[in-house]
Amino acid sequence: MKEGYIVDYISGLEVKGTPEEVEAVQVFARILVEDYGYPKKQIVTHPQYRVRVRPSDEKKEYPIDIGVLSEAGDLEIVVECKKKNRKDGRGQLESYLRFCEARLGVWFNGEERFFLRKYEKDGKVFFDEIPNIPRFGQRLEDIGQFKRKDLKSTHNLKAVFKAIRNHLAANTVGATRDEVLAQQLINLIFCKIYDERFTEPEEIVTFRAGVDEEAGKVQERILELFQKVKRKYKEVLDSNDSITLDAKSIVYVVGELQNYCLVEAERDTVADAFETFIGHALKGGQGQFFTPRNVVKMIVDILDPSDEDSIIDPSCGSGGFLVEALRHVWRRLDLEGKKYHWSAANLKEEKMEVALNKICGLDKDYFLSKVAKAYMAILGDGKSGIFCEDSLDLMTNWQSKTRIKIGEGRFHVLMANPPFGSKIPVRGEEKLKQYELAHKWKYNGKSGQWEKGKLKEKESPQVLFIERDIQLLEDYGRMGIVLPDGIFGNDTFAYIRNWLRKQGRILAIIDIPIETFQPNTSTKTSVLIFQKLPEKEIPKEYEIFMAIAETCGHDRRGNETLSDDIKRVAEEYHRWAKAQGILERAN
Repeated sequence: MKEGYIVDYISGLEVKGTPEEVEAVQVFARILVEDYGYPKKQIVTHPQYRVRVRPSDEKKEYPIDIGVLSEAGDLEIVVECKKKNRKDGRGQLESYLRFCEARLGVWFNGEERFFLRKYEKDGKVFFDEIPNIPRFGQRLEDIGQFKRKDLKSTHNLKAVFKAIRNHLAANTVGATRDEVLAQQLINLIFCKIYDERFTEPEEIVTFRAGVDEEAGKVQERILELFQKVKRKYKEVLDSNDSITLDAKSIVYVVGELQNYCLVEAERDTVADAFETFIGHALKGGQGQFFTPRNVVKMIVDILDPSDEDSIIDPSCGSGGFLVEALRHVWRRLDLEGKKYHWSAANLKEEKMEVALNKICGLDKDYFLSKVAKAYMAILGDGKSGIFCEDSLDLMTNWQSKTRIKIGEGRFHVLMANPPFGSKIPVRGEEKLKQYELAHKWKYNGKSGQWEKGKLKEKESPQVLFIERDIQLLEDYGRMGIVLPDGIFGNDTFAYIRNWLRKQGRILAIIDIPIETFQPNTSTKTSVLIFQKLPEKEIPKEYEIFMAIAETCGHDRRGNETLSDDIKRVAEEYHRWAKAQGILERAN
């Protein structure tokens, strides 16, 4: 392939990889196929479909970025992907629609999008915005008339949330700060998830917006839905929680999300929403970044928790690890229920037991811990063991209700992406003296041993989290945590590796690409898989599973790519562990 070229998703031809092509045309082409179900044979990208520039243009001089055809070959939808602002983009799209047979248009610039319908009245052409375009096989009037079974999962929610964020920031009345908009979107996401969970397969969903439906009616329906959510989950949602977006903004968000099944989405819906709306501004300042779903899933699949395992994430953020762990255990229970012919009631009881009593999380950010609690409650239909606490503080300083569920040596499985960075050190003698790793260490060449010295004045949180995480595990418990590469290779941290070796067995170290957490941070990280063992059972020499994932499914700008090595690691790990005869499960 020529340098600077890419393969067109639709035609398979090599095309120049301009930012417009990579970030808009290719992205929306995939959305048309994977989310809307249009066959590739009815989509034209390269060579481009041409439309008239003016009524007298018989040559059809203007090439459109994406054309969607009917089965008979007529142009039905025009998709324009130029890097323009919303006003100019709409004007250009209307011009193309005016002089061609297509009735529908989409403008998408990689950051924002909208949908237009063309209609004629009294010999004049008019345009109005609509909530979405039809999926393949639908009519225009079918938009917003989805049965629960019609909803489709998606891998591409980030592109949707990016469009929502930019639209709301520019058009919402009374709320422009990302933190406020994020809270509003999260509340709407909770409505959507609730609607999916409590709507029968053949019933029309409540979370919908039709083409000609009044915005006020859509708003009224969604607000009623949110009241149901609050009543059912009053333990985790406050009575003063509200949806304050104006009616048009609600219609826009509902229109963007109504096609999808968020419960079955390949990505963590809430984390994607947070990362899009707040991202670095909220989390980066505290050294925390949302963990991509493929990394989360890899760690959960390697640890392979069962319904008998108690599970914790001591830095849970919005709950990504816990949500994936819950789904993983539920999938295992589905297989077990099928094997032993459990009744639906018995299976539900087993699943609720896991959601209510087996999963715990801590985060010191009140807003995030509240969202994680609500997310888990709505997905798991019960109170969750998530608490707002400083995980690194003395456990005696935690609330009594936290100490009842969380303490040293109580957990079989731990998974985490702790905050890290020298700019957010942990200080305070009382807090630091809990940790051996908060002391200065010196290597004695004569004895060949590391010797613990004075307590430091401060320490980076990722160092202390290693020790706190191991404290929370019971013997034979396993953990998977994301850590900066320096922990594994820098001479400065050799004392940490020596200390870790005396706590149990390192099962695996997985090198993940520097792009994994980009564009939010360029910190290079690896994943540590570890098993805590009694001192007498720690082997002196053993093999460690090592893996280097060269691709992560997106580039440094966050644009999706086809190659993702991270998805392959868990299967390779289990193959290796089985050959080694390693005890992978805590007894």
